[in-house]
Amino acid sequence: MIEEWQTSWKNGDTGRKIYNIMPSVSLRPTNWIREDVIFFSQHGPFPACLKRFHLSDSDFCSCGGIGTTLHYATECIYTVS
Repeated sequence: MIEEWQTSWKNGDTGRKIYNIMPSVSLRPTNWIREDVIFFSQHGPFPACLKRFHLSDSDFCSCGGIGTTLHYATECIYTVS
């Protein structure tokens, strides 16, 4: 079962950003906190995510950039100090 899961994870088309961080599957829980999961999975209340799931018409941040997690963490004038 683990081998099939690993093969599916390795050859999958989705979740590639998480795969780059965690390439091996495991039954052991990670020590990730909720905020880390949201950031790395890019599934959270961010404009780019909301638009991707057709929950918003725009993926733009109020500063004019594309509202991804990385944008808010590294370049947004409203959140970078």
